[in-house]
Amino acid sequence: MQIVTDQPSPADALLDLRCSIDNIDSALISMLAERFRCTKAVGALKAHYGMPPADPARESRQITRLRTLAEEAHLDPDFAEKFLNFIIHEVIRHHEAIAQQSSDSAAK
Repeated sequence: MQIVTDQPSPADALLDLRCSIDNIDSALISMLAERFRCTKAVGALKAHYGMPPADPARESRQITRLRTLAEEAHLDPDFAEKFLNFIIHEVIRHHEAIAQQSSDSAAK
């Protein structure tokens, strides 16, 4: 006698979970791309008006805000902070490059 269940096999369940993970990864990449399009515009604005590439006060507020959001979402706030710090570092690097390009263009 064979017992029939409505539950998927472990292999099918794994495939379904991995499909969900792949979809989430695609959404994350799209969201990061949109975020960096916005921060590129911020960098251009800062360069145009001679503002510094970094804003430590805002960065601190953002880290505090994201740590709280992470806690509420049951995500490790230390991980969230590391992730945000990586993004902030990249944004500042882009802003510095934009400022340098703006400076080089003005010197010509």
